[in-house]
Amino acid sequence: MVHRWIRFGLRSFLLGWTLSQPAQANEGFSQWFEDFKSSATDAELHDFLYSMPKGGDLHQHLSGSIFSEWWWQLALGAPARGEVFFTRLRLGNCSPISAASGHEQLLFQTISQYRYDRLAACEQRLFTKLAELSSAEQQAWMNSVRLDQPSEGRDEFFETHWQRLGDVIANPWIMAEALALHIKAFADEGLVYLEPQITLMGYRDQTGLAMTSAQAAAIFRARLNQSDVVDTGVTFRFQQSILRFLPNAEAELVQAYQIVSDEPEWVGVNMVGREDDDRGHPLRFLETLRGLRQQYPNVRLSIHAGEVDEPNYHVRDTLLLGADRIGHGLNLISDPQTLVQMRHGPYLVEINLISNLLLEYVSDFSQHPFPEYLRLGVPVTLATDDRGMWDSTMTDEYFVAVKAFNLSWDELRLLIKNSIQYSFLAPEPKSMLLNALDARFTVFEKHWQARDPKALGALKRSPKRGFMCRNYDLCDGG
Repeated sequence: MVHRWIRFGLRSFLLGWTLSQPAQANEGFSQWFEDFKSSATDAELHDFLYSMPKGGDLHQHLSGSIFSEWWWQLALGAPARGEVFFTRLRLGNCSPISAASGHEQLLFQTISQYRYDRLAACEQRLFTKLAELSSAEQQAWMNSVRLDQPSEGRDEFFETHWQRLGDVIANPWIMAEALALHIKAFADEGLVYLEPQITLMGYRDQTGLAMTSAQAAAIFRARLNQSDVVDTGVTFRFQQSILRFLPNAEAELVQAYQIVSDEPEWVGVNMVGREDDDRGHPLRFLETLRGLRQQYPNVRLSIHAGEVDEPNYHVRDTLLLGADRIGHGLNLISDPQTLVQMRHGPYLVEINLISNLLLEYVSDFSQHPFPEYLRLGVPVTLATDDRGMWDSTMTDEYFVAVKAFNLSWDELRLLIKNSIQYSFLAPEPKSMLLNALDARFTVFEKHWQARDPKALGALKRSPKRGFMCRNYDLCDGG
């Protein structure tokens, strides 16, 4: 069933476009783009890619995709619905805090009032109310949930970022508002479809009382039904994620299937978490998934696989689990038999270039297998993964790909088309988005081909965030 807020958003986007037939690509624009690449500055290239029509983002974790300044505003503002947060500014020799707060001692770990009230006085002195932080402490709090220093990497990301956010991401009203901001920002970049991983498990109210998945879904749905989101025209569906290496992961996988069966906007399941933690290896879940397929029809799987340094057969094994899409797929390159099988096949690899660099799976983009997959015919698309923690955008992903791998215009269009074609949308809305995307490209190409590729003064300046500033010296205001 397509809900009213999905239908309205789609109609808003399609308004003014003729969708009876897909528009044909302008063949001459490919050469125009080559001329533009050869003369454009980095700033001009980024501006151009920002204005370029885009399809969807199929691989993104909502809690990792929210910019740190948004988290600050959300934790202190109306979306918190009166909930008060405290954050750890000091380490001490009190009794272990893990029993009271759920984590070992960690600077900038953020907890709710109800959890703070349960701490011993010694432990309470280690925390400060979030609203009382100084400007420098506020900046340090925001820096603590993004990878912005050369010394930070994989362990910092996997072992501290979500733990620091703590109770903030257990508040469903905050998460619903975060999703609204997320959708509007992607709409500004020209995207028309999002498929983020959003769990409906683990939420609670301001007193710490656990909420059901149906209650959480209702909170998300109410926020997304408001006009500021509907008017973006962005279509969205969600994936229910589970943490693969937990002792109870099989039970959570069963619950995830039930959620996708019950909630119309949730269309797929994803298993997330560090793949170098062998407790979450793919074949652990084979029998559970075979049992679930006996009960549930039409639950799609997009599963992380191959996001490790070592060669293994995790991509092959993940396909055996029933996955239609592979998240990352970095070490697919070391499994030639599976690589050959995926050429021109039904499976998509979700490529996350900036993520793979910052988490040190590659030391520079030249080591990334993405161009090998793309030019061998393995279906691929670009995605942002955890853009809030990278301080980057979808435009940055396309910029990196063009700069590092000299993408052609036809390759860019293929990547963008794949982001809709391999989505978990139902056939009818998928076809409508593909037709609309073709129409947008026709208009875009005609607009720019009429201009000198070496003199594009009409380009609108794109926002540049921290990743572009640190790595390409492209900074807002700089």
